[in-house]
Amino acid sequence: MPIFRTILALGVAASLAVTPAIAQAVPVTVALDWTPNTNHIGLYVAQAKGFYDEAGLAVEILPYTDTSAGTLVANQVADFGILGSIGLFTQRAAGADLVATYALVQTETGRLVFRADRDDIETPSDLDGKIYGGFGSAWETALIGTIIRHDGGTGEFETITLGTSAYEALANGAVDFTLEVYTWEGVKAERDGPAQRAFRYADFGVPDQHTNFIGTSAAYLSANADTARAFITASQAGYDYAVTHPDEATDILVAANADVLLDRDFVRASLQALIDGHYLKGQNGAVGIIDSAKMDAMATFLFDAGILRDGDGAALASRPDVASAFTNAYLATTP
Repeated sequence: MPIFRTILALGVAASLAVTPAIAQAVPVTVALDWTPNTNHIGLYVAQAKGFYDEAGLAVEILPYTDTSAGTLVANQVADFGILGSIGLFTQRAAGADLVATYALVQTETGRLVFRADRDDIETPSDLDGKIYGGFGSAWETALIGTIIRHDGGTGEFETITLGTSAYEALANGAVDFTLEVYTWEGVKAERDGPAQRAFRYADFGVPDQHTNFIGTSAAYLSANADTARAFITASQAGYDYAVTHPDEATDILVAANADVLLDRDFVRASLQALIDGHYLKGQNGAVGIIDSAKMDAMATFLFDAGILRDGDGAALASRPDVASAFTNAYLATTP
């Protein structure tokens, strides 16, 4: 299905007029934030279904590296990248040129988790004094402290920085709780065990957020507005197609990343969790739309927690400008 007909299938009018075919495709590079997973599925669908081709683009999805996508974008090594919400705000505070242009998910995918057999953990205040298997960011401390204090606790807990090995540590009882992405690690736990229970951040005083974005730099948008619009619109169509054709989308992601040896059944289960939870497509039909209220709330939370620091490492003296951190202008007309 041609890209503009796909967009119309969203139930909205395309914001772009169809232009004459471009003689030579415009190259666009995209940096991933992690190894290929269902957060990236719309990119691979748009590529495989020819949406980028029809938009006159030659899109290259760059292999994941240890350098953050935000750094690659801000330094113009990549045109676009998958940006975490917290990284967007913290890197911008330090001077990075980053702008979110597409919300990968419409609501927070993260959650605080612990083993289901822990009878001593019923509410967040029970986490006081317990051991957290973490990833080494100031965001985690502010997040968990807020959750515990919102429930009446002191917010005091012990942290052991483990990275991704935190999930193994949780499973074997070496730590009491950790944070995970429900639509990936959470789905894995549901399939393979051990059983978990969880606290959703937004239920305990933490603002809801989009979690991840497709983003670029203001410099790129200024110099390449038409290309940016074509890329974001085609990507939006790719994600919408993944929601409505999950089996095909799963096969596309797995086939495109044969060297990663993705488990097809697991990928399909993860995609279903994204669909059922209205992450990729909101209950209001939103695909890719960035909610200004969510952005304002998270920026305020991070500023109040002292997490936002300038290039010299000093805490920002005033709340950052949120309006320049994101734009919906490059999406197709939204519902």
